[in-house]
Amino acid sequence: MAANNRRMSGKKGAQVGSGGQRRKGLEGKGPTPPAEMRKGHKKNRIATAKAKQAVRRPAPRGRGGKASSELVVGRNPVVEALRGGVPASTLYVQQFIDNDERVREALQLAAERGGINLMEAPRPELDRMTNGLNHQGLVLQVPPYEYAHPEDLADAAAEEGEDPLIVALDGVTDPRNLGAVVRSVSAFGGHGVVVPERRAAGMTAGAWKTSAGTAARTPVARATNLTRALESYKKAGIVVVGLAADGEVELGDLEALGGPVVIVVGSEGKGLSRLVGETCDFRVRIPMPGGAESLNAGVAAGIVLYEASRRRG
Repeated sequence: MAANNRRMSGKKGAQVGSGGQRRKGLEGKGPTPPAEMRKGHKKNRIATAKAKQAVRRPAPRGRGGKASSELVVGRNPVVEALRGGVPASTLYVQQFIDNDERVREALQLAAERGGINLMEAPRPELDRMTNGLNHQGLVLQVPPYEYAHPEDLADAAAEEGEDPLIVALDGVTDPRNLGAVVRSVSAFGGHGVVVPERRAAGMTAGAWKTSAGTAARTPVARATNLTRALESYKKAGIVVVGLAADGEVELGDLEALGGPVVIVVGSEGKGLSRLVGETCDFRVRIPMPGGAESLNAGVAAGIVLYEASRRRG
């Protein structure tokens, strides 16, 4: 009888030297990926071809009321954007990606949301798309934001039979501040936010996320020239109120908040620009007995919007 050179273990389970491969073979491989992600499937070949075409085509530059499209890069940022309801058109997934929990969650969230294209692309294509950023195999494309016109905000208030309550941002460059202002405007019954076209935060994925979904129902308008937009509001009978640390009127004494009003908030560091400050009907200060020098745009806007909402009953 031929000798058996393999050393046998008396215990149950895999033989010595197997490395546990038999046990691993019994483990599940998770849910079946969508057709677009299965190599060899017709939909996978179509998606890959579309991904290559999309990656090689330059992103459109924003014009007029449209911003350019934006890319959210990396596993955690992509998952957080999808969780936060950030609008998305396409989720790009690297071929042969290591399928961890974040990848599976991103695919699941995209499928549940609907309307998001799933495209598989080779790593070199994603590298070119992201200019070499560490995308970790996941890239989310956010479509261009459709900005309103400043006059649209006042028109919407008139259609609802209400006095306009609008916030304009002057020199605010942090998208998170913009998102926080949008959220406050929505919470206190405002009719929208106006931002300048240049040197200002726009409706990026970060702003969408901070708005906690309220950006879907609160319009943001873009003004080519903020000063001219404010002058146009004044001609329409809307009072323009600028927030300033050295304002002549204290917030609690401003009766104008009970009527049609535009609240202008400057940057935390520089405040209102000279021309915008000169255009305001009132320069208002928020009393701060605690001694703080200033508030960020999101907090300041929220305080004034609350006071305006309280006065309107």
